[in-house]
Amino acid sequence: MTEDEVVTTLRAAGCVFAEDEAAMLVKAASGDAALAAMVGRRARGEPLEQVVGHADFAGVRVRLRPGVFVPRVRSELLVREAVRRTAPGAVVVVVDLCCGSGALGLAVTRQRPAITLYAADVDPVAVACARDNLTGIGEVFQGDLYAALPRPLAIDVLLANVPYVATGHIPLLPAEARDHEPHTALDGGGDGLDVFRAVAAGAPGWLAPGGVLLSEITRAQIEPATAAARASGLRPEVVSDEDLEATVIVAVR
Repeated sequence: MTEDEVVTTLRAAGCVFAEDEAAMLVKAASGDAALAAMVGRRARGEPLEQVVGHADFAGVRVRLRPGVFVPRVRSELLVREAVRRTAPGAVVVVVDLCCGSGALGLAVTRQRPAITLYAADVDPVAVACARDNLTGIGEVFQGDLYAALPRPLAIDVLLANVPYVATGHIPLLPAEARDHEPHTALDGGGDGLDVFRAVAAGAPGWLAPGGVLLSEITRAQIEPATAAARASGLRPEVVSDEDLEATVIVAVR
C-alpha cells in the first residue's frame, strides 16, 4: 500500500487525523504485508498506539501491547505531581499501582532516576507490558492492589491511576476504549470511585509518614473522593490543569 492509499482507507474508516496516522503506520511497518495488517487493525477501531506498539507520554516512549490501556496525555499531571514531591537525587520509594503499561513509573524515573520503583497490576497482559518498559528500572508484580506488593513498604509516593469511569458510563466511551482496552482499567463501579476508596482505605498502612497518594479523578468526583480520603485518615487536596483537562487528588498521610 502507498501512503496515499493508507490515508484513503483510514479516512473511510472515520479516522479524523488520517494523514498523521498514515505517516506513523508507514514508519512503523516492517514491510507491505505488515503495513496492510496494521492498517486493517486501525480501520477496525484498534487504538493507533496499540497498532504501532508504542505511545509517547510525558517525555518517554512507552511500549504497548494489544489490549493494554493506552496512557492519556491528561495523566501527565500525575507525573508532574509525583516529580514535584520527590527531590532530585532522593532515594525514595515510589509505587505505581494499577500500573497498566508502567507509563507513570517510567516517566517519573526518567526525571528522578534515584527512586526505588515498584509497579503492580491485576491484569497479566498489562504486567507483561509493564515488564517490557520497566525491566532494569523497577520491579513489576501481578495481583490485586496492595496484595501484589512483595513485602511491607514505606511508600513515599503512591501513584494509583485507578479505573474511575462509572459503570453506567462505560457504554458511552469511545469505541477505541470500550472495545479495545480492558474494562478492569476503566470501570470504577457505581460512581467510579470503588477502587479509589479501596486504595485510600489501605494507604495509611503503606505510606511513610508524610507519604502521598496521587490519583486521577473527574471534577464531578472531587467531593466524594476527598471525603473518602478524609475517612481514611488522609489529608486531601486537589490539583487541576485546565490545559490537560486533568484533575488529581493528593492525599497525604
